[in-house]
Amino acid sequence: MSIDTILSQATAQAVKALYGVDFPADKIVPQTTRKEFEGNLTIVVFPFLKASRKAPVVTAQEIGEWLVANCDAVEKFNAVQGFLNITIRPTFWTGVLNNIAADPNFGFVPVTENSPLVMIEYSSPNTNKPLHLGHVRNNLLGYSLSRIMEACGNKVVKTNIVNDRGIHICKSMLAWLKWGEGVTPEKVGKKGDHLIGDFYVAFDKHYKAELKELMASGMTEEEAEKNSALMAEARAMLKKWEEGDKEVRDLWATMNEWVYAGFDETYKRMGVGFDKIYYESNTYLEGKEKVEEGLEKGIFYRKEDNSVWADLTGDGLDHKLLLRSDGTSVYMTQDIGTAKLRYQDYPIDQMIYVVGNEQNYHFQVLSLLLDKLGFKWGKDLIHFSYGMVELPNGKMKSREGTVVDADELMDEMIATARKMSSEPGRLQGVPEDERENVFRIIGLGALKYFILKVDPRKNMLFNPQESIDFNGNTGPFIQYTYARIQSLLRKAEEDFNAANVSAVEPGEKETSLIQRLNNFAGTVLDAGRNYSPAIIANYTFDLAKEFNQFYHDCSILKEEDATVRAFRLKLSATVGATIKRAVSLLGMEVPERM
Repeated sequence: MSIDTILSQATAQAVKALYGVDFPADKIVPQTTRKEFEGNLTIVVFPFLKASRKAPVVTAQEIGEWLVANCDAVEKFNAVQGFLNITIRPTFWTGVLNNIAADPNFGFVPVTENSPLVMIEYSSPNTNKPLHLGHVRNNLLGYSLSRIMEACGNKVVKTNIVNDRGIHICKSMLAWLKWGEGVTPEKVGKKGDHLIGDFYVAFDKHYKAELKELMASGMTEEEAEKNSALMAEARAMLKKWEEGDKEVRDLWATMNEWVYAGFDETYKRMGVGFDKIYYESNTYLEGKEKVEEGLEKGIFYRKEDNSVWADLTGDGLDHKLLLRSDGTSVYMTQDIGTAKLRYQDYPIDQMIYVVGNEQNYHFQVLSLLLDKLGFKWGKDLIHFSYGMVELPNGKMKSREGTVVDADELMDEMIATARKMSSEPGRLQGVPEDERENVFRIIGLGALKYFILKVDPRKNMLFNPQESIDFNGNTGPFIQYTYARIQSLLRKAEEDFNAANVSAVEPGEKETSLIQRLNNFAGTVLDAGRNYSPAIIANYTFDLAKEFNQFYHDCSILKEEDATVRAFRLKLSATVGATIKRAVSLLGMEVPERM
């Protein structure tokens, strides 16, 4: 039982004994005492005033006296207004450490047969270009959130919806037919997603040149766009695709397979994955069926031009288009179809969409539509809305080929890790054959941590050089702390786990470190409640920072008292294990040597 639970239950017993009122223990949540006050944990007594009918400071004093007399964990207390600051008996913290060290899954809630099922959608790429920096943030957030939700005791299904149809796909296909000369990824030794992305850029280049020529002949920009032969060919190709033309469909399937192979390689390297992948080419027809069903039930309405709409004015929104006048679907229709298939495939209790904040309105509408169509989780769907990744030189543009490519970014991060690790004193003792893997772990860890430490709701500026600094709030700093602990443990000659350290009375630094370890379980739950990997990231940095202060101030291997030395080694090992467990929730690895 954790110290928080012990204190919550003891406080509930105190309220019952002193004031005759049953107060639920799970509603009493101890907080870490603020640094300017003496104590380890603080209990807010204002909720008990109705029962005590006394002033806050008097209530805190009475409860504190009862705890000292009746709870073995409590050594002393002080009351400040309505805040009861409690000092835990030092040897009790040793027991807390022993309990954490003995539990390899400390902080994680077990997943059971009856656990709720949470589906998390992330990535959502287009098949006309490779993954870029924006996708990196999306993938890292989605994968980390899936790990956190599972650690909170949920069954999790990680899912992806691939945008594999539409005019943008036809642009790449048409460019390949016109200027590709039969090129394949194998012929040029290039990843398929990169090759297709090149043709998407090529189409835009030729399209702009055509517009310029038409405008030079006297047309306005709008007239030039309407008279573009290239765009007309792309639209004609899309029409053929929708009609099931074999030649177009075969080319589409071949080029998509090139892209999927490239995506898989990027996902694997990034360390993310999916349990189920859906494709919009399969879901848009399902969406049309569902909209037609809603039309028959009077949920939606049809205009004179044959388009289908949803009237959401009663919900404080506007009218939303669901089917165009020619019967073709829009993104909303496809999302409805995807939801239908997912609900058929899984007994979803909660649905989380990891999509940028520019789609806030879209998901507000989708939630209402799914609810009206009878999906039980529709109204409660979660749009994990995150901010954009900004760059020092402005926004990215896929059509112009000015995106920060995910593969190139990972290459750059690993190269930077290799360069910075070559400084004197770095990677001492790491065998040559292990070094490349350590560079990979450091580079990708730096990328993941830098992106995930930021509140997901905020826009962020990505700076590769800053992210890989071995000092400060970075992934490499945390990884170095872990590697330092492993080095310490390798040098230890005794089996510190076998030593009986129960009688050791920890000092102030050690107590503070144990308390921070104890907070890990609550931090995981907090991250799950708030859908925020940043909470885990910043907890881990604080833990690493506090360990380094302890390492600096307290002798470990050179401590003469064997029992104290074993205690400090055990504390160090537990910090290392907790760091590893925490960063696993961010999708990060830690090197044993660094």
